[in-house]
Amino acid sequence: MAEIINLREFRKRKDRKTKSTKAARNRALSGRSKTEKTRDEDNAEHAKSNLDGKKIGPPSTESEPNGETE
Repeated sequence: MAEIINLREFRKRKDRKTKSTKAARNRALSGRSKTEKTRDEDNAEHAKSNLDGKKIGPPSTESEPNGETE
């Protein structure tokens, strides 16, 4: 036979777990200094620009050499 569970308790247990993980994430983000936050943002921006620079494909049409777009 299957184990009988109380759905209310299951829901509350699930809610507590999600709140706990969210609180831990918020503590980690809020507990950092301004220099750490700035460093992380700069690293993310550098990684994004580095990845964009390595893309293979047709050039973007946003900036044509003569200033015209298609």
